[in-house]
Amino acid sequence: MKSNSDTIQKMSVHSQRGQCAKRLSILEAAAEVFCRQGFAGASIDEIASAACVSRQTVYNHYREKDNLFMAVVEDVMDRANAMLFSTLSSFPENPESLEDDLAAFAVRLSHNCICNQDGKFLRKLVLSEGERYPHLFESWRQHGPGKIGTALAALFSRLSHKGLLQIDDFDVAARQFLALVNADLQMNTLFGVTPTEAELETAARNAVRTFMRAYAPPAV
Repeated sequence: MKSNSDTIQKMSVHSQRGQCAKRLSILEAAAEVFCRQGFAGASIDEIASAACVSRQTVYNHYREKDNLFMAVVEDVMDRANAMLFSTLSSFPENPESLEDDLAAFAVRLSHNCICNQDGKFLRKLVLSEGERYPHLFESWRQHGPGKIGTALAALFSRLSHKGLLQIDDFDVAARQFLALVNADLQMNTLFGVTPTEAELETAARNAVRTFMRAYAPPAV
């Protein structure tokens, strides 16, 4: 026979799971509404309706729209940063064909970190709400895009030390690589258009071809 304490504990766990599910539903709905309407245009009623919860439930979790907005941005930043560093872990440190492997990496970087939903959402919010929440986006810049250049510089230094590249300034090379990868995609990303796989491949090939012309060691 189950004790009252066991029953109470199970009810508590069930309640906590329900609260977590509601919180997740609110965050997902709010991200969609904020992205579409911006902070000023988004309403708690619309977010509550999209999340299939009551207006009061939203306020119970977040108290006010500012808190909800910051929670949404932090949630998206966490996902974006996790994806970014997951993609960096696939950098070709021991390439069979450096140009081909760097191009494949560039495609993954664009697909996973630039052209994905979270990347689009953050860029749109930086443009529309960056002035209102400078501290929020400064944190993202430092921990996301700010770190990718440092991480890439370290990865390029390893390739250079192996004699596969010839680089004097690894930080500059990392920034140039990122700029080249994004060069052919800027207009698409500016207007929220998702590039096709063929366009990502072409952009990556163009970027890496130019990068290798600058940093490939002289042919022996």
